[in-house]
Order: sequence, then C-alpha cells, then structure tokens
Amino acid sequence: MIIITTETIPGKEVSEVLGIARGSTVRARHIGRDIVAVLKNIVGGEIDEYTKLQAESREQALQRMTEDAERLNADAVIGVRMMTSLVAQGAAEILVYGTAVKLK
Repeated sequence: MIIITTETIPGKEVSEVLGIARGSTVRARHIGRDIVAVLKNIVGGEIDEYTKLQAESREQALQRMTEDAERLNADAVIGVRMMTSLVAQGAAEILVYGTAVKLK
C-alpha cells in the first residue's frame, strides 16, 4: 500500500477514486505520565512521555486508515493529512485521512 501526502504518485496513474480512507484514535493522558511531565515542565525540556504517546497515537491512526483503504481494495492513499483535536480535558483525537485510489 502506497501512502503519500502528495496528490499524485510519480510514475503511477490513478485509474479510480474509491473514496476517503480514514483512521482515528482518541487517547487520554495517564496520571503516571502527568506526574513526570509536571516535574519536567518545571526544569524545562522535551516531555518524552507525551512525545511517545503522540507518536503511538499517530501510528495507530495511520494503521487504521491503511486498514480502511484495504477494505476499499485500494492500491494507494493519496493526499494524506493528519489532524489533532481536543475531545475533552486531557484527551485528544488523532485523525488521519486521505483519498483511497486504484492505480493502473
């Protein structure tokens, strides 16, 4: 499965647009991570616990989008975008979406 942020794939031609492929996850902060984050916030620097949480969330949403595209029998997903939105205090949604296509 080709996953790409551009609208075209070099050397490939789109033969059919199948629709939107999407994947999302909603993650909440963990109290243990929050305690460490507060301490790190006092001294400054990157908050590794949140960086890891966000990275895991993005990968899960990307995997779910890929699975959605596979259900559509797509060869590729073009124009892929990622979006984050606050759902509740301490919880955020990561949404990944793009156009599922068949290639010639």
